[in-house]
Amino acid sequence: MSTSSGVVYLTAEGRKELKKELDHLLKVIIPEIAQRIKEAKELGDLSENAEYSSAKEDQGFVAGRILEIQSILANAQIATATKKSHIVQVGSTIVVKNSASNSVHEYSIVGTAETNPSLGKISNESPLGKAFLGREKGDEVTVHAPSGKIQYSIMEIK
Repeated sequence: MSTSSGVVYLTAEGRKELKKELDHLLKVIIPEIAQRIKEAKELGDLSENAEYSSAKEDQGFVAGRILEIQSILANAQIATATKKSHIVQVGSTIVVKNSASNSVHEYSIVGTAETNPSLGKISNESPLGKAFLGREKGDEVTVHAPSGKIQYSIMEIK
């Protein structure tokens, strides 16, 4: 989630999404769970009360997620990639071409807290993200992935 220095890189969008999730957990989910616990207690014996056990388990999970988000936000360094930057950095969106398959991909380099490969958001700490950081348009980049070496060409930095 963070670098060895404890810094967590986030884009402004990532920070906004985490704040939105935290707000939702605190204002909607926690009160819902509290209501479920209250209703389950009214059913009587808590030792064999599945509703109570389930609600308490959910409460613990949500409390953990709240602490995680608060920690991320407290240690966040907001990545502000310069729109005209010619160097790939956290916050950059790049267009790359796989040299073997000739397939073209668009990736956004983000901090680990907002990684979502299905949306093209790759971590700055992943093998792919690390390989692109500090590179320029036109650079050939070799990524050492679990499946072997993959060669990419950086076509554009947005």
